Amino acid sequence: MKKNMKEFYKPEDLERRVILILKILHESAEPLGARVIARRMLEQNIQLSERTVRYHLKIMDERGLTKLVGRRDGRMITDKGESEISDARVQDKIGLSISRIDVLSFKTTFDVKKKRGMVPVNISFFPKEQFSRALKAMKPVFAKKLAVSSRVAVGLPGKTLGDILVPEGKIGLATVCSIVINGVLLKQGIPIDSKFGGILQMRKGEILRFVELIHYAGSSLDPSEIFIRGKMTSVSQVAAEGEGKILANFREIPALSRNLVNHVIDDFDRAGIHGVLSIGNTGHPVCQTHVDMNKIGMILIGGLNPIAAACESGFDVDNKAMSTVMEYEKMQDIEGIKI
Repeated sequence: MKKNMKEFYKPEDLERRVILILKILHESAEPLGARVIARRMLEQNIQLSERTVRYHLKIMDERGLTKLVGRRDGRMITDKGESEISDARVQDKIGLSISRIDVLSFKTTFDVKKKRGMVPVNISFFPKEQFSRALKAMKPVFAKKLAVSSRVAVGLPGKTLGDILVPEGKIGLATVCSIVINGVLLKQGIPIDSKFGGILQMRKGEILRFVELIHYAGSSLDPSEIFIRGKMTSVSQVAAEGEGKILANFREIPALSRNLVNHVIDDFDRAGIHGVLSIGNTGHPVCQTHVDMNKIGMILIGGLNPIAAACESGFDVDNKAMSTVMEYEKMQDIEGIKI
């Protein structure tokens, strides 16, 4: 027992928990209490009691990393806390992206035949006055099936999308994330290895090769967010001319699962989800990308492609990729959205 207590109070363990709590608060648009934080830490495989989380928060308040909001124990991250995340040790940041994929895959309950259940989504925030014009820039991308699904959800200021609060002065847009493929295959008993997110070159409407990539296991952010910020896409051009660069993701599946995966992909298409761009043959490269022996490579379309098109048109967008899950049946087709 004494040994366990000693390990609990290792400085590096305490600091790692502080960073995780700060990250959870950073990703939330509203103050969070110890109970919610403890639940979200459990999703990251860190089990702490509500009382222990409250103890950490008290210390973080004293360090100026967090601040108490209201009469209850809701906390918000401070500017100093944001700097702490930025300056955190590299090993505490690496792998957060792949962990998020695993969490959202597990939370996916989508039934491809019934077309209902929870699907993982990306949340993007637009300035309220820009949203209608941004929609016009995004709709051609949906029309060309350069998004995972044409179903979206819109959140007005003060409302929530999943468990994400839409800030004042903003309009939130939820788009289906390609992790829905992971989640459904997982429920079918098919393991899927998420390798990397990248920039996929298109020529004459056909996929050609990856020209940039970031491995999930080495990134704390969704690679798509990084590529969008770096203005590395030309999604609007692809939608208009079939030439340019889009966001895409690379996965590997066991070769023995090929037939079952083909059936699931057909079900996805009937459900209005067009996330799979290409699926290769056993051990053969896909889009000039190496595939391990006894594996099959699969390229998934990036869920943030419509958002990338909006950014290319000069709109200000704040993205929270791979952020939460929503009920697919309550989402609407993009063509029916009018604001």
